[in-house]
Formats: sequence, structure tokens, C-alpha cells
Amino acid sequence: MKLYSYFRSSAAYRVRIALNLKGIEHDMQFVNLLKSEQLAQPYLDKNVQGLLPALETDEGVLAQSLAILEWLDESYPQTPLIYGTAWQKAQIRNISYAVACDIHPVNNLRVLKYLSNELGVDEQAKAAWYRHWVELGFEKIEMMLSENNEFCVGNTPTLADICLVPQVFNALRFNVDMAAYPKIAAIYARCNALPAFSDAAPQNQRDAV
Repeated sequence: MKLYSYFRSSAAYRVRIALNLKGIEHDMQFVNLLKSEQLAQPYLDKNVQGLLPALETDEGVLAQSLAILEWLDESYPQTPLIYGTAWQKAQIRNISYAVACDIHPVNNLRVLKYLSNELGVDEQAKAAWYRHWVELGFEKIEMMLSENNEFCVGNTPTLADICLVPQVFNALRFNVDMAAYPKIAAIYARCNALPAFSDAAPQNQRDAV
């Protein structure tokens, strides 16, 4: 199994965490987004979308992080990422999708590049754009979280935590004030105390610069 990754890719970060939590052996292939290596033909031959991550398996290549995570959970049921009653599973997905579908798409690298390169948005305005969508999303997620849980849903990490942690990492890079979201900040700290999360962090990747 091979994971195509870039150290600051939030979506690749999610998959790195899941592979670590499940203890799945894998090789890493680094694709530099800043050098547009994801658009080079050798990578496009693997992933026609030209995005990260991609997971190469014996069955083929998967190229959407949530599809990868759910495939991993079904194929490697140890340390499940989605578990519990139907309602609990829905709550896990609810928070996961709030990050992956509502916050991340409008703030990923290709959107930020388009703002700068095509629309002429300056760095200050681009940062304001980023913070607006993160703060709006975090405000709602903070309301979804229970103070009685150690993690997003229950007392063990789930898909929801896997999605949330990379988004918080990026929020801190863009100077989002996490004091406004104490439950999210506490979950982020608890997750990063676990080797599966800390070892997957961007600064701990071999391609980190």
C-alpha cells in the first residue's frame, strides 16, 4: 500500500492519522503541491483528479480522503473510525462532513491560489477569507460538541477527530484565535498527545520544509 502525500495537505494528513491509528504498514510517496507535481503526468496516471491524497492498493487507486478513510475502516476493522449505534455513526459523520464538506473545500490550496493568481486578492484579504470560513465552521462545530466527551464523539478518536485535527492545524497557521473554541482546542490537544496523531503531523513528515 502506498500513500501519495504532501506534508501540509489536510486531506493527506487525515489519511496519515488513520493509517497510524490502525497500524497499517504503508509506503509514502511525496508529491510537492507548491511545485505542482500533482499535475505532472506520472501522478495524473495514478490519480486523474490531480489532487492529494491518493492511496494505491492491490485493488487500485482511491483519490478522495473520505472514501479512503471509509474503505480503510471496512477493510481493516481494527480500531474502528466509525462505530456505535446508527445514531452515533451519524454524529461522527455529521462532524466529519462539517469539516470536510463545508470548511475545507473553500480554503484548500488551489482555492487560495486562485484568489491570489486569478482574482488578484492580496495576502491580507486572502487570510481574512480563510479565517472567515474557518471561524464560521468552528463556531457551529463547537456547538455540536459535548463537554462530557474526551473526543468529538465519545471517548476514543473517530473519523470526526481525524477530520478536525488537520483543520485546526491549518487554522493556527492562519492565526485563528482558538480561545473562542475551547472544546475544539481541548480535543486537538488530546489528539496530539497520541502518537498516531503526532506522528502524522505535518512538521513530522520527511518532506516537511
